[in-house]
Amino acid sequence: PQLEKKLNFRNSRLYLTRTFAAAAAVVLLCLSVWTAYLYMQPATIQTVSTLAETRTVHLPDGTSVTLNHYSSLSYPERFKSDNREVELSGEAYFEVAKDKDKPFIVKTKEQSIEALGTKFNVSAYPTDSLLTTTLLEGSVLLTTQNLLHPMVLKPNEQFVYNKRTRSALLQQVDANRFVSWTTGYYYFPEQSLEAILYRLSHVYGVQFTVKSEALKRRTFTGTFYRGQSIKDIMEIIHLSIPVRYKIDDHHVTISEI
Repeated sequence: PQLEKKLNFRNSRLYLTRTFAAAAAVVLLCLSVWTAYLYMQPATIQTVSTLAETRTVHLPDGTSVTLNHYSSLSYPERFKSDNREVELSGEAYFEVAKDKDKPFIVKTKEQSIEALGTKFNVSAYPTDSLLTTTLLEGSVLLTTQNLLHPMVLKPNEQFVYNKRTRSALLQQVDANRFVSWTTGYYYFPEQSLEAILYRLSHVYGVQFTVKSEALKRRTFTGTFYRGQSIKDIMEIIHLSIPVRYKIDDHHVTISEI
């Protein structure tokens, strides 16, 4: 009888153990199915936009993005398992959190910029002819519409694509100067008047009309501070490039003297 009791007790324990194990397996399966279901649902897209101000956004992975004037960034509330993809319209400075298994991808209308962990600046305003990517640290892979081959950038390299002429330029620069806008300064190193006015149009929310194609190609080197008025800036440009200008509310007309 004693042996029989022991056997019955062991059988009961074995039965309970198997029952609990089966229940745990069912619970685990349900959790896995629910997790998979949640993952398969489309992530909510967040969009952050700026007007006449800059703004810093921290993404779910820890990446920091500073948006320039009149720019917008769209990103999911959670990233996929294989990549981190955002969409940019305008200009932004990225400090990407490192994750070797999840490339960070910035999509603009004409380009795809892929990075693992790096610092770079992208200027891609929809109304601009020029798309500019400047690399500070790490490396990025650039794929551009209408160009056959991707481009890999190294630190202190800048890639400029002209949407109008479908031409590209790769040049060495002091990359830190091209993110000085995050502290309120705009540096123009021997740049064409056309490129400078493109940039100023977004800073000040004004439209420029240049009456001469030759004037658009004239170059200028200088630094402007965000607190300066558009009249002050036009006076500084006038001292370097003899021009005649007329400011009419949010429109500036420029012609040769």
